[in-house]
Order: sequence, then C-alpha cells, then structure tokens
Amino acid sequence: MKIAVFGTGGLGGYFGARLLQAGHEVSFIARGAQLAALNRDGLRLESALGNLHLIPVRATDDPAEIGPVDAVLFMVKLYDTAAAAAALAPLLGAGTVVVSFQNGVDGWQRIGEAVGHGRVLGGVAYIFSEMLAPGVIRHSGELARLLFGEFDGRHTPGAERLARAFADAEVDAHLVEDILVRIWEKFVLLSAISGVTALTRLPIGQVLADGPCASLFRDALGETAAVGCARCPGLAADIAERQFAFAQSLPFGMRASMLNDLTRGRRLELEDLSGAVVRLGAELGLATPVHGAIYRALHPLVDGSPGGEPQRPDEVGH
Repeated sequence: MKIAVFGTGGLGGYFGARLLQAGHEVSFIARGAQLAALNRDGLRLESALGNLHLIPVRATDDPAEIGPVDAVLFMVKLYDTAAAAAALAPLLGAGTVVVSFQNGVDGWQRIGEAVGHGRVLGGVAYIFSEMLAPGVIRHSGELARLLFGEFDGRHTPGAERLARAFADAEVDAHLVEDILVRIWEKFVLLSAISGVTALTRLPIGQVLADGPCASLFRDALGETAAVGCARCPGLAADIAERQFAFAQSLPFGMRASMLNDLTRGRRLELEDLSGAVVRLGAELGLATPVHGAIYRALHPLVDGSPGGEPQRPDEVGH
C-alpha cells in the first residue's frame, strides 16, 4: 500500500516506521531538523515492542514530490490543521482516504472542508511516544493502539485496505463502526489529562496521589463528559468514571504532550482542548469552570514561551 504520513513526530514516526518495516511504500512529510535527520540518518525507533533503524527513508516537505497515495495518515498538531489540509491536494487520487489521528474532536471536519468530507476518516491513537531527537522516536510502554473508521459506520474498500496494511505490520489497529463515539471517549480523557497536568506541571501519578488535585482532575473529566454526551448521544453516561479508572492504570510518570510542549516552550494545543470544552459548553449552556480556569491560566503561553526550544510543528504527542 502507498501511504503518506503527514506529520512525522512521535505518533507518525512510530506507526510509519512499523508500516515501512512491513514492506509498505511509506513517505514521510516533515520539515526542519526532523526532515534533515530523516534524509541523512534515516528513522530510529526505540520501543519495547522492537527497536528499528530504517535507512534510507523517503522524506520531503513537498507533497508534490510524492504524488497520489492510497492513504494519508494525518498526524499534525491541531493548530496546523488548516495549512496542512490545504497542502494535501498532490497526494489525492480517486480512492485516497485521509485519516485524522489528532487530539481534538473536530480536526476531521476542517480537513474535510479542504479535501471533501467523503474521503476523510476519523481516527484515535493511544500511544506514549515522543521525538527524542530529530529522526529518533521513543515509544514508552507497550500501548500502541489505533482505532479508525468511516463516520457513517461503513467498511469501505479504502478503510478495509488500510486495516489490512496495519495487520501486515502487526499494529494493534481496529476498523470500528462508531468512530465519533471513540473520538469523544478519548477527548474526555485527553482534555482533562492535558489540562490538569499542564496546569500543575505534574505527571498524572502525582495528580492522582493528591486528594484535592485528583478531585480537580475528576471534575475536568465530568465537564468534558457532560459536553460530549450532549454533542454525541452514543457516548456512555459513565464515561467520566470509566476514564478516571483508566487514568489510574497509567504509568505514574506519564506526561501529556501538552505538558511536554509547555515545559519546552512550544506552542500549545490549548484552543482545541480545554478551549474547545469551554466553547462547546457555552454553546450548550453547560458550565465548564475547571476547563475555563485551565484555559485562562495557560493562555499567556499558548504561542510558546520565550527561551523555549524551537517549535517543531510536525511533532505530535498522543
């Protein structure tokens, strides 16, 4: 299968490497130091599921050098969605599918506005990975799971072909019929864990070990769950409690990607995480005081802080 990975950070680098190792024709779209390292040294993956060093790899910052592909794995930060979606045209053939593996709840809609909603699939990624250095991806733990699917629940040829490609690569990936529910399930957890860990500058284990802080986290889950149940009727009423229980199973030192971006002085996905909860809550007449406080407290740093590491827009942490 011919696949383009748009955004070669921790997420795109990991899954792209697995697909390439399995023999699929994978092209990586990156820029800056990441692009230079990929072209010079190839792609290194450090993982308990198997280390890899793939060289050479095909990497470029110009989609026109790749041409039409069977599938695009869209893995850019949410604030880069519009610009990246506008650059997709050279990758699109008659049957190309674009799968949005992003953190928020509406990135797929913005992609659809650029390329046509009929070719866009939703996706959810569960993995702890980061770009350790340009061209080097570190995967922590053994969780590396993808869910994806058509928004109308159909199993189309493009989606089924991508599922087979992931199976070839021995990736824990599943084609599901309720992808919008799965997106909201993750968003309940992600919006809360990103906001609270970034606000406190603490990993999830320390958040949960402190009673008042754990209560703050539980309240953040509840706010997003209330918004989600109003926007997505299929979302389970007990999703907040289920995600609180899941958070207790996470590694003590797990840090959300927004906390990593914050400590490194990079741009934050704040507008599409706590900011989205606040906006959607206001539209629905639902109070979101915890996410409102998170949004206001972190907003001065939304574009990165002076003296931080240079922004690498193609990094994606999930």
